[in-house]
Amino acid sequence: MLLHGLKALRPHQWVKNLLVLAPLLFFTPIGGQNAEPRLFDAAAWLQGLLAFAAFCLAASGVYVLNDIVDRESDRQHPKKRLRPIASGALPVPAALLLLALAWGGAAAIALNVDSGRAAFAALGQPNTARFGGFAWWPFGYLALNLAYSFWWKRVVVLDCMCIAIGFGIRVKAGAAAIAVDASHWILLCTFFFALFLAFCKRFEELGKVAGAEGATRATLRDYSEPLLGMLIGPLAALSILTYALYTVSPETIARHGTDALMYTVPFVTYGVFRYLFLVYRKSEGGDPSKLLFRDPPLAVSGICYLAVVLFVLHGKTLVG
Repeated sequence: MLLHGLKALRPHQWVKNLLVLAPLLFFTPIGGQNAEPRLFDAAAWLQGLLAFAAFCLAASGVYVLNDIVDRESDRQHPKKRLRPIASGALPVPAALLLLALAWGGAAAIALNVDSGRAAFAALGQPNTARFGGFAWWPFGYLALNLAYSFWWKRVVVLDCMCIAIGFGIRVKAGAAAIAVDASHWILLCTFFFALFLAFCKRFEELGKVAGAEGATRATLRDYSEPLLGMLIGPLAALSILTYALYTVSPETIARHGTDALMYTVPFVTYGVFRYLFLVYRKSEGGDPSKLLFRDPPLAVSGICYLAVVLFVLHGKTLVG
């Protein structure tokens, strides 16, 4: 039962919560290019990892809740019927206990992160009060997902927008945890890219599931391939455009003291186009977390992107 409980938590989905750590890489504290980056601050890493853990537990609790609520319909689905709760391998009372442990752990860790933020002020870090409490973000994430689970996942387009907003919350939470500002451009890029991925997932589901007996997602009957194609294309362009604008914005250049971040745009462009190829030509895209590791060109482009970001933003410190 422990193994079934772990499976119900869907740890492979935790890769999505790595966005909580993005501020460690991209953002420096208020104070401009002369401020020390958080990337080389051990206390900031501890804060970031605790924030990551809080969101992993919060998200896993949401997955368990969804599986409990949807267990009857999941039993009619060719793949979802194998999930621990739908199959009966994990009884509902045990699943409810698992849900309570996940959300209780998330709350305890979130409060601990807020205690750590106070330590930044004690160490002379700049104006942590302006960033608000970290704990509000995972609690807001849970509120959003509760509304999604019981109401909004049945509303066409709004279902995908909820997913995209959840990714933006992760970035804001990571920034709050280590007391830095999140760029407006990077928040817009995160929203558009997450919305792009969500509609790609609907496209894949529509192609593989909607025409088969046992299709369970309520909004699939409201989507069509032409409609999703019209949504996916502009969102791919907006994802690339907002990221490109972020790299050359005066705020980014002033913060990092360089405009060289624009050299990462080709990697982002390739990644988006590669993903489009996989969605339209290979009928993949249902699970971005797995696809990132399963498709070598996509994985290599991601590794190269991270390497260039590290070199551009932190190369002098790493070499020194």
